[in-house]
Amino acid sequence: GYGHTVPLSDGGKAFCIIYSVIGIPFTLLFLTAVVQRIIVYVTRRPVLYFHIRWGFSKQIVAIIHAVVLGFITVSCFFLIPAAIFSVLEDDWNFLESFYFCFISLSTIGLGDYVPGEGYNQKFRELYKIGITCYLLLGLIAMLVVLETFCELHELKKFRKLFYVKKDKEEDQVHIMEHDQLSFSSISDQAASMKDDQKANEPFVTSQSPTSNDSSLNN
Repeated sequence: GYGHTVPLSDGGKAFCIIYSVIGIPFTLLFLTAVVQRIIVYVTRRPVLYFHIRWGFSKQIVAIIHAVVLGFITVSCFFLIPAAIFSVLEDDWNFLESFYFCFISLSTIGLGDYVPGEGYNQKFRELYKIGITCYLLLGLIAMLVVLETFCELHELKKFRKLFYVKKDKEEDQVHIMEHDQLSFSSISDQAASMKDDQKANEPFVTSQSPTSNDSSLNN
């Protein structure tokens, strides 16, 4: 939220709270789903292609790919848009335009710089729609780059330093308890199945031992 447009009435503030509670989780789910699908074609498949086709080390290919992808993202969503904003906005220089791009795509949104607010702005409505599309695509690109860097082997090893190690003895106790429960449940199920089979079997008349002995003597 840039802060230049805010609700003033109590009803508007209440609606803004309810809308945010519902809209923010759905937006995060949407961005996560889109990023997980894009990263397969943008990161994982190219790295595997160079690793399998050309025989390069997978870690080296992943690092080079992450650096190249980061450079392309910075160029397409920071440098080039900053140059465009510095031309379209009369009061902005290149540094202020780059500052707006960074503050917006990093989801900080201070609101000290808002494009398309000039009274003499040409095609203001179309300009606003273009900025909205730019922010949405730029946010997805930033998440893809971050996810790409997070999948690097070196960063995974660095993150393991902050993981909480579990006690192995407690894990073994939990595993043994789980196995005992599973074995007992299996034995109970087997016993119940045997009882059901006996109940479903047709009745057979048992012969007396005396009759068997007489038949053997005969």
